[in-house]
Amino acid sequence: MKPTSPVLTGIGSVTPYGPLAGLISTGPLEPSAITAWTTPGLRRAFLVEAFRPASIVPGLKTRRLDRLSAWALVASSLALRDAGIDLAKMDRSRIAVFFATGFGCVELTEAFFQSAATHGWAETDPIIFPETLSNAPASHVALFHDLHGPNVTISSQGFAAESALLQASSLLRHGQADLAIVLAGDTLTQAIYEWYEAAHLLSPACFSKEQLPSAGGFIPSEGVVAMVLEPIGRQESRPYAALGAGRWAVGGDARTGVRQLLGDATPTFTICTGNGGPCASSHTTCSTRDLVGEDATIYPAQPVASGIGDASALLHLLLALSRHPGAGDALLLATSANGGFAALRLELF
Repeated sequence: MKPTSPVLTGIGSVTPYGPLAGLISTGPLEPSAITAWTTPGLRRAFLVEAFRPASIVPGLKTRRLDRLSAWALVASSLALRDAGIDLAKMDRSRIAVFFATGFGCVELTEAFFQSAATHGWAETDPIIFPETLSNAPASHVALFHDLHGPNVTISSQGFAAESALLQASSLLRHGQADLAIVLAGDTLTQAIYEWYEAAHLLSPACFSKEQLPSAGGFIPSEGVVAMVLEPIGRQESRPYAALGAGRWAVGGDARTGVRQLLGDATPTFTICTGNGGPCASSHTTCSTRDLVGEDATIYPAQPVASGIGDASALLHLLLALSRHPGAGDALLLATSANGGFAALRLELF
């Protein structure tokens, strides 16, 4: 990696594994039964168990917030804690926030429109409306931590989280920020789950207690992951990985794009992101061997992450870092059926 390559120094997450700082030490998860709303028979998903945000981050007030914003505040605080960042010693105008999401603050959006449908537009709660915007979580993170740098929310089909990582890395490499907090995630609601079901996108494991199937549909999930990126060199830092070059395209030939990115290098470890694909056989997992060669170790798309959809890449990366046995060159890779791809070279420590 070049000396200017940013490094990943802090991780925080609110996922079905719970709110955690750093790597996830627990093993694979099974989906749990949905009880938050009435379902026609057993329905399962990977769900975040309810918790009090103020018990994790003292003084945090989230009563009027969408769960997505509340989780973003918790995850960002845990990531900064894991990185050992003292914001009081930093220029907060040079700290950026990037947030990737597929659906945004959909819980309060649903509540706002349901209120309008029931009572009419004149009787809707105006306090709710600002919290329905997709950029609300990134705004709350900046407000809570008193950050005044670039603030970007990304919602791009297929590769939202990968795009957030690439854009944050570019900002740091060009000296336009001293630190970036990159977050990605979504919440699961009744309307989203029912839409998945009506569209016949769900895995058979959503409807029975059988073990996860090897293929066919996905299991919805939810959560937020936050990562702290900064230039290499801070004495107190304990980097997980350095981020090198990356590429992103919504169409075209993925093989050509990925091979141009790699040049003569061959990654020893490839992390596949599923982005709403089948649990154990995403499009990326199926095509990776052809892209990176027979000798590369492939970490396949994980069901608990794939169900978050377009914002799943950070959880895929976190799970891979938690289970990877050692250092080496790696590739974070997502591809789509139409030839689009997102790829980022990494050096794992």
